[in-house]
Amino acid sequence: MALTQVHYCPRCGTAVTLENTFGKVRPVCPACNWIYFADPKVAAAVLIEENSRVLLVRRVNEPYRGLWTLPAGFVDAEEDPARAAERECREETGLIVRVTRVLQVVAGREHPRGADFVIVYAAQVESGNLIAGDDADEVGWFARSELPPLAFKATQSILSA
Repeated sequence: MALTQVHYCPRCGTAVTLENTFGKVRPVCPACNWIYFADPKVAAAVLIEENSRVLLVRRVNEPYRGLWTLPAGFVDAEEDPARAAERECREETGLIVRVTRVLQVVAGREHPRGADFVIVYAAQVESGNLIAGDDADEVGWFARSELPPLAFKATQSILSA
């Protein structure tokens, strides 16, 4: 939730005021002293490599519609990020995967609805049938020397390493 979207206290309904507190201007409730602290959005992705190729999905939604990325998505509240990465991969590719290790944490929001942090995991295919789903309209294996146009800095960073 952006700073400008917080107009009323979620506890008591009083209109908030903007005050400099804890080193930033934040919405504060003058009635109950509630302070809005923005929580970061976290996404999780998987890098799956087989036979010198990487698995990518083509985005069906904006931003970056039509560009390719690692299977990824947002981590739900109280969800283990590794399980989120496995879930997102299953939803987007039809494959059941097992996370094996953390590869990188990429910081920095690229667009207003994006993640502040992307945790990228290495993963291995356990089972399933490769089919595009959820917010992907195509899925495929690519040699690193023949990558399609890529979305997102996290994907670009991991695949350039």
